[in-house]
Amino acid sequence: MSVRPQWQWSLLGVDGERVDRPVGPVFTSRFDAEQWVGAHWRTLASQDVASAQLMNEGQPVGAVLDLTVE
Repeated sequence: MSVRPQWQWSLLGVDGERVDRPVGPVFTSRFDAEQWVGAHWRTLASQDVASAQLMNEGQPVGAVLDLTVE
């Protein structure tokens, strides 16, 4: 049995702590995860999400994305 990798965004508030809501979906590819945040960052920002960290199998990948609008 093959286990697919899990990619998910850790959504962070202005205090840098993980927020409980909203919750992003789990993806089987990094491409799909990045497409999703690209399409939804404005909505996330309007829900008080200040930044997002991509996680792969629970480990951080890449830089933290700033979702605030100046």
